[in-house]
Amino acid sequence: MGRSFESVRQGVKSIADRWARSSRALKKEDQQYGEKLVELAKKHSSEAFMACDDPLEAAVFSALVETIKRQDQIESHLREDVDR
Repeated sequence: MGRSFESVRQGVKSIADRWARSSRALKKEDQQYGEKLVELAKKHSSEAFMACDDPLEAAVFSALVETIKRQDQIESHLREDVDR
């Protein structure tokens, strides 16, 4: 008999697939944001597999890391513009 439960990696892939389908159901102007969320969820999911037992937690953790990273980059650019 094989494994009867889904690994975190498989779970994140399933969640990302569902989010991708949900993105296509959004209004046309919002679909791009849903697609970006799917990309963000997958970005750090390999690292999150080690620390998270829950696939949803790994997907959300990955998306949040990328969101905070992008926010820091934007803030850094704004500070550079102010210093000029």
